[in-house]
Amino acid sequence: MSTLNVTIVQSPLSWHDAEANRATFSQIIDKLTESTDIIVLPEMFTTGFSMDAPDLAESTDGPSAKWMQQMAKDSAAAVCGSLIIVDHGEYFNRFFFIQADGVVATYDKRHLFRLADEQHYYSQGGERIVFEHKGFRICPMICYDLRFPIWSRNRDDYDLLIYVANWPSRRQLAWDTLLRARAIENLAFVAGVNRTGRDGNDLPYEGGSTVIDFKGEPIANLGNEDGVATVSLNIKELETFRERFAFQKDADAFELKG
Repeated sequence: MSTLNVTIVQSPLSWHDAEANRATFSQIIDKLTESTDIIVLPEMFTTGFSMDAPDLAESTDGPSAKWMQQMAKDSAAAVCGSLIIVDHGEYFNRFFFIQADGVVATYDKRHLFRLADEQHYYSQGGERIVFEHKGFRICPMICYDLRFPIWSRNRDDYDLLIYVANWPSRRQLAWDTLLRARAIENLAFVAGVNRTGRDGNDLPYEGGSTVIDFKGEPIANLGNEDGVATVSLNIKELETFRERFAFQKDADAFELKG
């Protein structure tokens, strides 16, 4: 396929109420009027960004993962977002990408948010992953990962970066700026999905969910309004730009340690 339709979903989250959040997103997904290939939900979309992992964590085949599988099947689109997961006694902020046929890809958040002591409650992910969906190579990231460009550096191995987040409004400028920077420096499409509303710690979120092209130009931006946007990404346009402006050929080689 030469095109990929991506739907970003921006919504407030019910604090620590997975059932209510699943119901909210079920209604949103059921009302989608445009055909799509990927539906992107925020970070910890069933709970809000919480450190209460022991009380909130689900298993990899728990009700929220099963709900994602059902939503993917019903919508004939991949559904993705992150959940609080317990796996072999450890807690992870884990991104799930579940296709309509049930195939699952996962990524555990690498950079744990020190300002919220996330590193004391969750285990760090150690593997950057890339998977393919309908002809596009996709690299998933979670929230705080956005501040660390080496981790997301394109090694000529992906076409689309997806960031899911609970990024507070007090640092909205950083969210907007860094998403555009990641698109420009990596010659890739970027989709960033954030939440709105206030969380259980009374922290406000402005959203700013967006899809940006490889030149750093927004294709869609939800601003601070709740809603959805669907855009069509064209791989041929990306490949043509990379051939004409082959900046990646001058990139520095590097190796990540630790």
